[in-house]
Amino acid sequence: MSYLVLARKFRPKTFGEMVGQEHVVRALENALTSQRLHHAYLFTGTRGVGKTTVSRILAKSLNCQGPDGQGGVTAQPCGVCQACTEIDAGRFIDYTELDAASNRGVDEVQGLLEQAVYKPVQGRFKVFMIDEVHMLTNTAFNAMLKTLEEPPEYLKFVLATTDPQKVPVTVLSRCLQFNLRPMAPETVREHLGRVLQSEGVPADDASLRLLARAARGSMRDALSLTDQAIAFGAGQLQEATVRQMLGSADRSHVLRLLQALADGDGRTVVDTCEELRLQGLSAAATLEDMAAMLQRMAVLQAVPDGARGDDAELADAARLAAAMPADETQLLYSICLHGRAELGLAPDEYAGLTMVLLRLLAFKPAGATAEKKTPHDGGAGLSRAAQASAPTVTPTATPPSAPAPSAAPAPAPSSAPRPAMPSVSAAPARPEGERLRVVEMPPVQVQAPAPAAPVHAPQQDVVAVAVREQPEPGARQQPQSATGPSRLVPNEEGDLWHQTVQQLVAAEAITALARELALQAQLIARDGDHWMLRVERESLNQAGSRERLRAALEQAGLGTRLSVEVGTVSDSPARRNAAFAAEKQRVAEETVRNDSYVQSLVRDFGAKIVASGIKPL
Repeated sequence: MSYLVLARKFRPKTFGEMVGQEHVVRALENALTSQRLHHAYLFTGTRGVGKTTVSRILAKSLNCQGPDGQGGVTAQPCGVCQACTEIDAGRFIDYTELDAASNRGVDEVQGLLEQAVYKPVQGRFKVFMIDEVHMLTNTAFNAMLKTLEEPPEYLKFVLATTDPQKVPVTVLSRCLQFNLRPMAPETVREHLGRVLQSEGVPADDASLRLLARAARGSMRDALSLTDQAIAFGAGQLQEATVRQMLGSADRSHVLRLLQALADGDGRTVVDTCEELRLQGLSAAATLEDMAAMLQRMAVLQAVPDGARGDDAELADAARLAAAMPADETQLLYSICLHGRAELGLAPDEYAGLTMVLLRLLAFKPAGATAEKKTPHDGGAGLSRAAQASAPTVTPTATPPSAPAPSAAPAPAPSSAPRPAMPSVSAAPARPEGERLRVVEMPPVQVQAPAPAAPVHAPQQDVVAVAVREQPEPGARQQPQSATGPSRLVPNEEGDLWHQTVQQLVAAEAITALARELALQAQLIARDGDHWMLRVERESLNQAGSRERLRAALEQAGLGTRLSVEVGTVSDSPARRNAAFAAEKQRVAEETVRNDSYVQSLVRDFGAKIVASGIKPL
């Protein structure tokens, strides 16, 4: 007698034997008990969750005749009558299973529907089960719509699919849909324990946990992996052999990597990755195990009493959760998830694993842990970079009546006293009078450690430094600071020139370089039919561009002569367009910020307004 695999041997025969799908079983049992039977059912879900099994049990429930042959529709099929046994064996004449993956055309569907006109031969109902129904063509779907909507009273449709999004809504609306969920690892582990106990195969709890996690919610995958593990382990299941079969990293490797990342030990991370390479363990499985451990760590960090069960990994997760900050746990979890997708792009998966794990160390600067644990005293409110860049204030005994030379023209910003606080607190104790003078010293060094001597420097030095250090108001410096090349200063001719250029551009009278010349130019003066323009860049002042612009102006009846000079431009159509766009953007952003709903989101949920995502209408 040939060996029957566990996935087929332990396929549930009744609703009571199904695990992990209580929501579907309950609905079907109540419908069968109350005789409220729909004419079409659609079961969706990933592979190995019981779609075909539910279909067969439903067919047995509809056609069960009972042990004495007098039974009716029931939620508890007997399993011994002719209908039940033949459905289990796959030879019941009134139960038809169609694989839509290989029979997806309209001819196959029409051949199936031709049987719908005949009443059941043996059973009470004729049941058509179409597996992977999403593989049918549009023509095939259209061919079955009428029969699916109004079938004979003795006909029931059962559809199964792993991708319900590909099923037309016209079909979905005619069916009663049930979504079979992926099974939890604990549910799979408990079921595997019962199966192995009935088979007489010894197994430890750790090996069952590994198999349940590797099944990813599919009971069929779990039973198939169990078959493989029994053969690999010579009739018994142990954690070491199951890990070797699955290619999973040993728990000690995962714990060592997480501890090294928590300590910032790059050497241990690299050495452990090399051990994984030498042992041929899966890099993707290692990242998956690390992500599972990090998830438990994050739960323990957020809810210390949230962990349940007597899992052996609980103590290790609690120890690592205490050693790694919560933000680093979240960052490493995200890196592990995204790193699995990057393994295929790396030169080899172990090099990719090493880079993924070293990425956290790159984001965690040296000494970050020490800085986090430093108590806040004195100057601890400033970061190291701020303390290094802050100028040092040395207390002096200068009388208050002798002001510093640069103190008068330098305005003191409101935030100036704050950077000097660490140095003042760190200074040695002095008499009371001198300490009062030190507190009043910060306004002296408001700008930068540059000396006050540049005030008496030659005038050209002051002009070069004034823009960045200490701008001085004055008419001579006004063109550089207030009316620079990026600022719009409208003039008398600006309105006319802007309107003229806009009309020429809209009529496509000027294009390419001629259009750019007109947009960037400023109308200086008009002398009859002579127009005088000014541009900033010599590259725009080309003979061909001038001639095309002159011809466009002449055709519009505005001027026959055109001259262009190079100089400073303060009013041009391009700058006016940019100013109009900036104003519209400002109004749009102001409208969003003043919206009551947006303000409630910012106030209640800490939302942030991203200005780059606001576009004016």
